[in-house]
Amino acid sequence: MTPHAGPVLELREVSRVHGQGETAVHALRGLSLAVTTGELVAVMGPSGSGKSTLLHLAGGLDSPTVGEVLVEGQDLGTLSKAAVAGLRRRSIGYVFQDFNLIPALTAVENVALPLELDGVPSRRARKEATQALAEVGVKELAGRFPDDMSGGQQQRVAIARALVGDRRLVLADEPTGALDSETGEAVMRLLRARIDAGAAGLLVTHEARHAGWADRIVFLRDGRAVDDTGYASDAESLLEESR
Repeated sequence: MTPHAGPVLELREVSRVHGQGETAVHALRGLSLAVTTGELVAVMGPSGSGKSTLLHLAGGLDSPTVGEVLVEGQDLGTLSKAAVAGLRRRSIGYVFQDFNLIPALTAVENVALPLELDGVPSRRARKEATQALAEVGVKELAGRFPDDMSGGQQQRVAIARALVGDRRLVLADEPTGALDSETGEAVMRLLRARIDAGAAGLLVTHEARHAGWADRIVFLRDGRAVDDTGYASDAESLLEESR
């Protein structure tokens, strides 16, 4: 399939409201955002500003109340649940804050799973999964189960799963949260390399030094983008303003 020529991810005037009436919570309010090939966009903001909601919508895990979410030119709102799931398996890599590894599967099985679900032969899927584990520095954990790994090791396996195969969009929710600073920097280098190789990335982080790896920072407050800057070095001052 020929890659889409426009933005890999596009949100058009997206709002997300949870609940109704007086108890309604406006998680996002009229947010528009485009992320192109080769671009890593960091999303920052205080707790409750809409960062995780934005990632869930971008990954097709939730639907907007108003507006459109497009991945590689396809409006997720017009696709069936099965089609959205297929698009996620093929095109979207998601690094969850709580890892979301399957306890009954080994590291290599966890990483190979999205490929196998999409019809990739088991032997090839395992080979690609082993390569992805090697890229994040944990190839020796291939046969180990999540419960037998440290938090940092689980995080690396989760990142390998997000990067395996030909993912065009990488979504990362605090991907360095369980890692020491040195390992965290290695993970950011890995994400940056994947973006530079032709993917697009959306990174939620509260760490200014990790936002420094991004090409652009979107700062959210109360569900709105209050700053969209091309200068990742502004992260420190933006964080100060939110406190």
